[in-house]
Amino acid sequence: MNFDFTDDQQAIKRTARDFLASRLKPEKRRELAEAGSYDDGFWSEIAELGWPGIFIGEDHGGQGLGTIELVILQEELGYALAPTPFFSNAAAGFLIEHGGSDEQKERWLPGIASGEARGTVGVVSNGEATLVPDADSASVIVLVDGENATVVEAGSADIEPRDTIDSTRRFSRVGANGGGEQLGGDVQAGLDRAEIALAAELVGVCQWALETAVAYAKERKQFDRPIGAYQAVSHRCAQMMLETESSRSAVYFAGWTADNEPESTPLAASMAKAYAADAGWRVTASSLQVHGGIGFTWEHDLHFFLKRARTDGHLLGSARSHRDRVAELAGLSREAATA
Repeated sequence: MNFDFTDDQQAIKRTARDFLASRLKPEKRRELAEAGSYDDGFWSEIAELGWPGIFIGEDHGGQGLGTIELVILQEELGYALAPTPFFSNAAAGFLIEHGGSDEQKERWLPGIASGEARGTVGVVSNGEATLVPDADSASVIVLVDGENATVVEAGSADIEPRDTIDSTRRFSRVGANGGGEQLGGDVQAGLDRAEIALAAELVGVCQWALETAVAYAKERKQFDRPIGAYQAVSHRCAQMMLETESSRSAVYFAGWTADNEPESTPLAASMAKAYAADAGWRVTASSLQVHGGIGFTWEHDLHFFLKRARTDGHLLGSARSHRDRVAELAGLSREAATA
């Protein structure tokens, strides 16, 4: 049995890594992060590559590939910490593709696939969605309230930009004012795939934090020895690698189920999101400890990754909420145990 990517998937990964490394130098990323903005030219290049519609059917202007191909892109975008509206747009695409009617798909998916009329997703609590990525530049917003979802034109929603610790992504508070159209299909299936995409981004963030910490541990010396030679540092790096690879395995499996075994996707998606959310925080925090004083400075890029990991961990449900869902789906919830 072959567990590796296919040749085409490997090519997508190489192309994404090379493109992002050439277009998004660290100084450019810092410039965008400190300005709290996106680069429209960079987004246009991403759209020309066909990335926004990589998982959307060809009949709606996409490439007709799968969740695994999106996972590959999301991991590379996380590794580069790309300040783009890619994830929010993909999440909206998944929700409308799985939950929308034929008319809703025909109306919104082509714009999402081309990147010209972007979408986003917010989770509603007490009448409003308090943390919606990229709502201020979206054309359509999918608001998820429990098992229901509504698709709202951005122009008819109340959108209030808000600051968060993650300056590499723009966030808003959104109120729908009771408008919009109900999505009558399988909303949860779309939400599961969005959670997988978000977990893939966390894997990329972990990989950067791990590689940067190991490189620093080889270079920085104390008492004429690289600090990585000391067990306190080397064991921490080993733990970072364990959590990064375990997150990657969980995410790849979840992506595979979405394309090949959809009945297993709800459990796999929550397992991946729960584990990656915890790992994202722990791995970036450990990287900061390995770096010591320099890791705490504004001049080092590590804090951008740590803040992205922290924010991603809370988007589309916290690690705790997904662990509760895993327990429920596995028949291990508190209610099941007492029945």
